[in-house]
Amino acid sequence: MIRSPSFPYVAPFVVLVGLLLLPRALRLPDLAEQAVLVAAMALVLAWIAAPVLDFRVRHVAMTVLLGVLVFAIWIAPDLLWPGYRRHWLFENPLLGTVHGSLSAAAHGRPLVLALRGLRAAAIVPMVEELFWRAWLMRWLIAPDFRRLALGAYAPHSFWMVALLFASEHGSYWDVGLAAGIVYNWWMVRTRSLGDLILAHAVTNACLSVYVVAAGKWEYW
Repeated sequence: MIRSPSFPYVAPFVVLVGLLLLPRALRLPDLAEQAVLVAAMALVLAWIAAPVLDFRVRHVAMTVLLGVLVFAIWIAPDLLWPGYRRHWLFENPLLGTVHGSLSAAAHGRPLVLALRGLRAAAIVPMVEELFWRAWLMRWLIAPDFRRLALGAYAPHSFWMVALLFASEHGSYWDVGLAAGIVYNWWMVRTRSLGDLILAHAVTNACLSVYVVAAGKWEYW
């Protein structure tokens, strides 16, 4: 079977979106939902995306610091201005309201929290960096994206990816936009999928620890 060159970059993202919607439609229990997501996405990444995944990191220290910086950007508005997220710019009929995806009962279940954290810190960075910055940033420049190096820059591609990445984050579109700009810039600078996966993983790992430690479940 002949597959499009885009397939290993795009398919994991499409599957993840579908899996995020399916448990809600089926009303699966929290543990079942997290287990299905992690197991299914691990299989998809191993089976479909493995040939294009590259975990080599060129700038470890700077990449880790950048991941922590994006985490700080993510939580700063809500820390500095309580009630900030309740503004109509963030809560409205289009974006919905700020709320967590886990039930209150799941907040005290370590296995559910561990699986949710694993999804955030391991699965999501691989899936999203393959789609947004390894594929879409290049594909928007040239449909034959493989002739372009990772981190190829064009203003329309850079900003469209940043805006679309922001829109993916709903009521958190503002910090999503900031994160998208920082991640896009780092891809242009490093031209390294491994660095972007690590930066994204550090951000999400810090956010996961913060969610559980501070009880800020709305970030999940």
